[in-house]
Amino acid sequence: MSSELIGVWIGAFLTLGIFSFLYKDNPFYKFSEALFVGVSAGYWFVVTFWQYFLPKLIDNLVLAYTVLTSQGRVDYHWVYLLGGGLGVLMLLRLFPTVGWLSRWSLAFIVGTTAGLQFTRYLESNGIKQVQGTILPLIVGGSLNTTVGNIVIVVGTFCGLIYFFFSKEHKGAFGGAARVGVWFLMITFGALFGYTVMSRMSLLIGRMDYLFQIWLGLY
Repeated sequence: MSSELIGVWIGAFLTLGIFSFLYKDNPFYKFSEALFVGVSAGYWFVVTFWQYFLPKLIDNLVLAYTVLTSQGRVDYHWVYLLGGGLGVLMLLRLFPTVGWLSRWSLAFIVGTTAGLQFTRYLESNGIKQVQGTILPLIVGGSLNTTVGNIVIVVGTFCGLIYFFFSKEHKGAFGGAARVGVWFLMITFGALFGYTVMSRMSLLIGRMDYLFQIWLGLY
């Protein structure tokens, strides 16, 4: 039996193990789930070591040490000791008596990440979204573009009215708010449908693996 065939059988075995949860929780499923989590953790540990720990920390510290010994000056690469220290503090979560020290690393990571990502999200989720709704309602020579722009502008405007709670939703204001609800529901439905389709694509891929590659039915 070739190694490729053994791999196919292992893949089919684990796929059926995950699918067995549809019947009920069982040892077959638990084994497949635990193996998946363990292999994933091991894979990402290796990736993190070779792509981040070794080139970012070790290589930079070796470079800083080389500059110090050969040129007698302190290189800026020593700053990576700070990152290494924070990483050690993260590992202290494994020890309950000193686990509280890991909160310093978590606070640093959360704070710096929030600060670095703020401008990017402000531009992509704020400015770009506003810019995308400032459209001409009438576009000469293009009926499709005109209709699309009107739908976007009206939907955005009515959706914002729905979230304006300082005024009671009555009369024309309430009608616009109800239109906004319809747009919101259509948007949520489209997002939910997209999520379902992505999950269905995964299911189809696994079923195709079982029926084509494993069983060879077509």
